[in-house]
Amino acid sequence: MGILEEVIGAVVAVEGVKKLDPNASIFTEGVAAIAGYKGVEAITEHLENKDDDSKEGDSEEGNSPQQPA
Repeated sequence: MGILEEVIGAVVAVEGVKKLDPNASIFTEGVAAIAGYKGVEAITEHLENKDDDSKEGDSEEGNSPQQPA
């Protein structure tokens, strides 16, 4: 995961706040930036864990013999 993805998440979150509230304070924009940054981090981590789990499941299935139906 690169820093670029996290920065883009922060920028998108701030732009979203500006669209919802054009008069948003700098504090609100800062909170949105942090939420966007951490949100991208959490989603990426979740997807990486999901990929790891599916790889482990595939390898376990390959070790057990298949029985005809």
